[in-house]
Amino acid sequence: MGPVEAKFQIFLILLAVLAATALLARRLHVAPAILWLLVGIVLAFIPGMPAIELPPDLILLLVLPPLIYSASVAMSWREFRANLRSIGLLAIGCVIFTAGAVAVATHYLLGLPWAVGFLLGAIVAPPDVVAPLAIARRLGLPRRIVVVLEGEGLANDATALILYRFALAAIMTGMFSLPQASGAFVAILAGEIGFGIAVGWLSLRARHSARDPRIEITLSLLTPYIAYWIPEHLGGSGVIATVACGLYISWNGPLLIPAATRLQGIFFWDLIIYLIEGLLFLLTGFQMRAILERSKGLPVDDIVVATLLVAAIVIVARFLWVYPATYLPRLLSKRIRTRERRPSWRAVFVVGFTGVRGAVSLATALALPFALPDGSAFPDRDLILFVAFGVILITLVGLGLTLPALVGVLGLTRDGRSEHIAEHEAEIAARRAALAAALQSLDALTNDRALSDEVVALLHARHDIRAHQLPTALDDAAYAATANARALVRELIAAERQFIHAQLRAGKITDEARRRIERDLDLEEASLANREFRSGGQR
Repeated sequence: MGPVEAKFQIFLILLAVLAATALLARRLHVAPAILWLLVGIVLAFIPGMPAIELPPDLILLLVLPPLIYSASVAMSWREFRANLRSIGLLAIGCVIFTAGAVAVATHYLLGLPWAVGFLLGAIVAPPDVVAPLAIARRLGLPRRIVVVLEGEGLANDATALILYRFALAAIMTGMFSLPQASGAFVAILAGEIGFGIAVGWLSLRARHSARDPRIEITLSLLTPYIAYWIPEHLGGSGVIATVACGLYISWNGPLLIPAATRLQGIFFWDLIIYLIEGLLFLLTGFQMRAILERSKGLPVDDIVVATLLVAAIVIVARFLWVYPATYLPRLLSKRIRTRERRPSWRAVFVVGFTGVRGAVSLATALALPFALPDGSAFPDRDLILFVAFGVILITLVGLGLTLPALVGVLGLTRDGRSEHIAEHEAEIAARRAALAAALQSLDALTNDRALSDEVVALLHARHDIRAHQLPTALDDAAYAATANARALVRELIAAERQFIHAQLRAGKITDEARRRIERDLDLEEASLANREFRSGGQR
């Protein structure tokens, strides 16, 4: 068997493991990322299993841009802007505070040099948002918690990567200037925001002129790499530019992206992100074997103490930051007090509890050089690598598994359910208002154009069907009636599918005709799923 065939077989095995683990996670009601990591660790120690190295450039240059871009496009710019202060305090302030806390603790308690301590702090400071967000959405947490966590996850990697490069440069050159670093930090933020918006503007215009879903989706795949690679190559992080690009497209894209492109693009991006996230956590688990082999020269007591200490610091530092960052601005500003509702301590506690670290921390640790410019070994490289992986394992498994129980104890699911009902009531009202506006437009078209009675009757029938599909209320009785009606519609669609398949086998219609009919049935069934009321996973 050749090396290419062997690698392809490993890839197929990973895909099969990814799917099986995701099914198991659904049955156990556990975030898939947690099981993917644990299964990756188990697979790494199976006898005969080849070692799979996780190249750091694969994450930082190939994997990170689409992950950040997809999350940015899915993010609401209006909600992001409304919570910008909270997001910024976490994505910038908490990351810097955590990195500093790790540097202080490791310097005075473990004896690491200041630059090495700050480097380790920059590596483990940014929380990963995949696992906690999956849990938050499944549990139906209040919308603002989800928005803040999602917004933080978009931007905190940029802060951490910039700190990482400053600390790495200080170790490699032996020099560091705080004023110069602060100025460079501000310049990077401003420059990348402008560049990201420009890339988003160009991408939307290019996609709008293409008028072909396949070309448009291809351009959408290129967009995050253009937004990321150029600033990263020039010494920035690339993350802020990608976030700005995604938010710009999220806000301006709906009127420029055709329906066919949007339908195909949603499926394409959902599948791509699902595979990237799954393989990323699996491969992160695979690194445990190589990390243990590299750390054999270190005393076991030293690496265990360092890992537990740093894990405790990153968890405690987040709690020490989130409460003052939440309530202090309200004490100092009357404008904030009158404009925003005071968050409950329970919501703040959950935000503090979601400090799960992920693959970006491991990638930056793996990206450390092996030697300094003078040829000497990079200081404490193996220790940093082991500690980074240990923090990922402790926070992802420990915090990730206990988060659902914590949410239940704090009663936040009830708050999320009430908010979810209000959101759907507003959605139904907006749908009814849109239908009323369309009906007015139909009346105007009827008066302005010579439309036949058959055409007018057909358009009115379409309007009536869509209006009757909307529920009149969101109580349990109305929900049960609507759910039963939709279940019956699905049965009728299934009956149509069987009949069309029989017609095809009897030679009465062609395959092309069958595909067109199936597409209409698929769209109708997808429309049913899209309108289905789900109360935060509690139904």
